[in-house]
Amino acid sequence: MLGEFQTLVRPTTPIPAFISVLTGITNAMVADAPRIASVLPQFLQFASGSVLVAHNAGFDVSFLKAAALETGHAWPGFAVLDTVRLARQLVHKDEAPNHKLSSLARLFGAATNPDHRALHDARATVDVLHGLIARVGNLGVHTLEELQSYSSRVSPAQRRKRFLAEAMPAAPGVYVFRGARGEPLYVGTARDLRRRTLTYFTGSETRRRMAEMIGLAESLTPIVCATPLEASVRELRLIAEHKPRYNRRSRHPEKAVWVKLTDEAFPRLCVVRSVKEDRAHYAGPFTSRRTAEAAITALHEVVPLRQCTTRLSVRSVADSACVLFDLGRCGGPCVGAQTSDDYADVVARARAALGGSSREVVTALRERLDELAAQERFEEAGTLRDRMMSLVRAAARAQRLRPLTRTPELIAARRRDEGGWELVCVRHGRLAGTSVSPPGADPMPYVVALRETAEVVLGEDHGGAVLPEETELVLGWLEKPGTRLVDLQGEWTCPVDGAGSSRAALEPQAESWTAVEPFAQGLDRPWDRPAGAVPV
Repeated sequence: MLGEFQTLVRPTTPIPAFISVLTGITNAMVADAPRIASVLPQFLQFASGSVLVAHNAGFDVSFLKAAALETGHAWPGFAVLDTVRLARQLVHKDEAPNHKLSSLARLFGAATNPDHRALHDARATVDVLHGLIARVGNLGVHTLEELQSYSSRVSPAQRRKRFLAEAMPAAPGVYVFRGARGEPLYVGTARDLRRRTLTYFTGSETRRRMAEMIGLAESLTPIVCATPLEASVRELRLIAEHKPRYNRRSRHPEKAVWVKLTDEAFPRLCVVRSVKEDRAHYAGPFTSRRTAEAAITALHEVVPLRQCTTRLSVRSVADSACVLFDLGRCGGPCVGAQTSDDYADVVARARAALGGSSREVVTALRERLDELAAQERFEEAGTLRDRMMSLVRAAARAQRLRPLTRTPELIAARRRDEGGWELVCVRHGRLAGTSVSPPGADPMPYVVALRETAEVVLGEDHGGAVLPEETELVLGWLEKPGTRLVDLQGEWTCPVDGAGSSRAALEPQAESWTAVEPFAQGLDRPWDRPAGAVPV
């Protein structure tokens, strides 16, 4: 349907002289024109359900939105197409001196010459739009969304592969781009698989490596999931299993390491690659051995654990002690200078820092930072600060993950926006199953069915088969407001004054400790606050 809407609007202030010169509209011409309050409703009704097209559309639409706000009308949220943005992608400098509407109108042979009058400019814009559409029609651009997001950076070959996404379902889940041999190239998640994957073939996708990936992709596999949590977990598992070359995160979970307080007569700290079901205590996982060793160094700074690697028994006595004994950094259990009972007190402090209350160790580390700052040894203070934060973050992470991995079964629910319940079954920190109950239905039969069909997860599997990132995803879901605990087998608790509370207190301060220089400019005691301000 074709139609035109044209009217002058009487402004609230006189028209400036230069505007009259530019447009030819004088104060006399608008003296009897209606106000915007009466014109705008007519325009909104006329344009209802259409796409607004303008040259430099952001400028024009901003005035319409401001008028709607001023007159109390809700802005309908029109789709907007900007011809100047398209022209910058499609018209080269050797074709037109610039991208002004007048220049483009000459280039495309517009029937109307734009002269800064609304109707004339609108008619010229229509002809310019048709000229631009003719240019992109052969480039695989066929929809409004593709036209709005068109970018010359997207090659025609990339656009021609959009058929891969056209068959995708409009449902939440995981998508897998595959190469010529069926190998996964990239794994991602989406709430709407079709809408998300279509963006890979338009200018909406700006990542350079994705353009390379699309060039290699030969197929696109959808995996529809019942809930967003299931989609996120499936993505993690697929990335860990196949290690797609174009995924950057979560590709090598096997490289994660933990700090372990060994279970022996005289325990010590070491770096390990897996968590076992034993009486040892663990902190982590760490993303690298370097950060794990930094955390160990921080703990050794205030807790005099032995640092030798020899396995000691209660009766074994070495010929001589290491230099740490002479420096007072170790009690010398290797030479019999420290009894097993005395050493057990030291171990208890380290065990508390890793798995229980971290208050004593964190306080001691902060006092040590005070000493270094007072002595103006700012580089050493900065190093100790980083080590302390590595320790606190890893201990906090372990204290969050460990209780859930030891829980045989947990079933939780959260109400969905569209009605019904999102149900989740977690066993030993692993997502064992998830389902959705329909709106208005009794959710308990669905809970029973979920429990019966959920994956069996053995307790000893949690150290290797369950990805720490998966347990963190599940924890994030459980901790969101509105989640209800339906059933729990076992215990699921974290220490009140554990590393989590220390991290919450120290993290904001640590963000400002990014250089030695701020330390030297009065930030040498950044944790000084009134009593009770931060629970540590």
